Amino acid sequence: MSELTLLVLRIGFLLLLWFFIFGIVYALRSDLFGAPVRRLKSGDGPGSGSGAAQVSAVVAAAPQAPPAPQPPPTPLRDSGIAPGDALPSAGGALPSAAGAGPARHLVITSGVADGTSIALDEDLITIGRSSDSTLVIVDDYTSTYHARLSRSGDQWILTDLDSTNGTRLDGERITKPVVVPPFTPVTIGTTTFELRP
Repeated sequence: MSELTLLVLRIGFLLLLWFFIFGIVYALRSDLFGAPVRRLKSGDGPGSGSGAAQVSAVVAAAPQAPPAPQPPPTPLRDSGIAPGDALPSAGGALPSAAGAGPARHLVITSGVADGTSIALDEDLITIGRSSDSTLVIVDDYTSTYHARLSRSGDQWILTDLDSTNGTRLDGERITKPVVVPPFTPVTIGTTTFELRP
């Protein structure tokens, strides 16, 4: 090979190496600090724009509303459990959630947007720091694309998207897609929410 060919190959290899380095730095930056937030233009009203931007605006600007009242617990007949006893661990589902019906709302019970309720109108809900997520959670413990909720019939399936800090269902970190029963707490970063009828 000639000297010119070797020189061109070296320069090409260095350029390719720098592209990889910049790609890694950009991915780390967006995972640590989040993607840049898009601001709505003054002409954009509540009727324009994507559903994700509308839900994000609701979560970010919602006033602190009192939490929705919880349904009264159902009596524990024929179970051998007295009303004051601790409930047994049965897959994380509360006995009162068994007959509650399909979930229609996502209610944030703790975190920045505590008390916010979002209607579950779509079949796929994405959760993360990214501005194009359906539910945007901005804190240091939430990944850019953290988790996904998908409807399967009357059930909702929770999937962790290989997040750094994990997703917890009723306090247990999930490693595969799981069904989310109503009134079962899901924790992502510093935010906890429940699915309710």
